[in-house]
Amino acid sequence: MRKIVVPIILSLLFSLQSLAQTDSLLSSMQDTAGKAPLLPSSMVFTQRFLWGEKGLMRKTGIMSLNEENRKKELKIRRSMLTAHQILGYVTLAGMVAQGIVGQSLYNTLGGKVYVRGSNTGRSLNEIHGALATGVDVTYFTTAALSLFSPPPLINRKTKKFNSITVHKYLAIVHFSAMLAVNILASYARENPTIRTVHLAAAYTAFTAFGLSVIIMKF
Repeated sequence: MRKIVVPIILSLLFSLQSLAQTDSLLSSMQDTAGKAPLLPSSMVFTQRFLWGEKGLMRKTGIMSLNEENRKKELKIRRSMLTAHQILGYVTLAGMVAQGIVGQSLYNTLGGKVYVRGSNTGRSLNEIHGALATGVDVTYFTTAALSLFSPPPLINRKTKKFNSITVHKYLAIVHFSAMLAVNILASYARENPTIRTVHLAAAYTAFTAFGLSVIIMKF
């Protein structure tokens, strides 16, 4: 699973910095209909690939670029960002469970190498692996819901330091940490030193992700 996920993470990581978060979708469309372009001037490459003027959705004719379809797209965007928030909470809960089991496994093994098939830490390792897979699925699905959602009507750029800005930078931190966690996981069992780094990366990912969820409430 991790061997499939890691290449995807690398391509998505560089998109996060310019990702816009929650916005007023339908009201913006209604207030500016006929006064603004149908697409924002700036989009992340994942949105441009699907929803840009020459994007896949336009070329295939699935969603032609016109005012009526843009209204539909904004509704789709709102649904996707709502799912993004809900899955964020699910992912955070999974991280808590994974952290508890992971810390127990770390304490059980201590500085010893994990031996496949042995009884020491075997059940904890299996549970930890299952939770890790679940967290990977929900985490990267959560990211994809934002990255591949239709673009807003207008990308509002601001130099002010607000909750969306903090959320964006925290996303870069926890995305990078999740990348490290997945890469180091396969080596952590046999190498106690890497195991310590893996644990630190996991706690970094959890802390940054938790804060990014909380910050959007303010």
